[in-house]
Amino acid sequence: MTTPGPLPHQTIAQAVDAALAEDLGLLGDITSIATIAPSAQAAAWIATRQPGVISGISLAEYAFRALDPEIDFRIEADDGDSVFPGTPIAQVSGNARAILGAERVALNYLGRLSGIATLTRDYVDAIEGTSATIVDTRKTTPGLRALEKFAVRCGGGQNHRFGLFDAILIKDNHIVAAGGLSAAIERARTTAGHMVKIEVEVDTLQQLREAITHRIDAVLLDNMPPAILREAVAIARGRVLLEASGGVNLTTVRAIAETGVDLISVGALTHSAPVLDLGLDMGYSDA
Repeated sequence: MTTPGPLPHQTIAQAVDAALAEDLGLLGDITSIATIAPSAQAAAWIATRQPGVISGISLAEYAFRALDPEIDFRIEADDGDSVFPGTPIAQVSGNARAILGAERVALNYLGRLSGIATLTRDYVDAIEGTSATIVDTRKTTPGLRALEKFAVRCGGGQNHRFGLFDAILIKDNHIVAAGGLSAAIERARTTAGHMVKIEVEVDTLQQLREAITHRIDAVLLDNMPPAILREAVAIARGRVLLEASGGVNLTTVRAIAETGVDLISVGALTHSAPVLDLGLDMGYSDA
């Protein structure tokens, strides 16, 4: 799998700073302050307790160094790497209070994003050998979309549109409000700039036939069984990208991919991925 490019520093900083502020509040980690000497040093390992795919290591590193820039953070497993129970992810050493103050934020991000990357890899592996690509949706945690879509890329999937602003996706409610499918497409075509792609959601093969008479880029085939998807592929004959959506899970995704569709969008990648179980264990020394 190709490792995605790194997250922008500003994206990392905004997310982690907000999480640290939420956790530390106005007084900081009062347990560590009450029990650990200010100068105490510690060394700790972050390790996984489950098999999975890592994502979010840069957020974990930022969390520790935000509390103490002198902390040494050594990456053992990078974004996109497959890991097994007991695999060391990173070694952290430095001020004990800082390590414990950042621990939960670091593990929360690592666990959440690695869970998404792991589930995505399961879907990607399930359709191996077909021509289809697994893509995500906008069903993300509010405020964390950039991070969760990054995690999908770590797992080998690709990103659908990022938001309502970067591509036109005409869905059933748009069609109703616009007065019909063709009317909606024509309005979109006269409004969209030359860099903006247009996709249309259809529920029937008749709608597909109508949609591809217009200058569009992709068609979303909503909740169609494999037999109908195969007919859709034959009708489109490669003139537009075909995206299958709805009713997709690890049991059905292979059959969907084998119909010849180009894309399979899976909301579960981000809205239902279980967190990857990770833990931090430390030793300490006075310094």
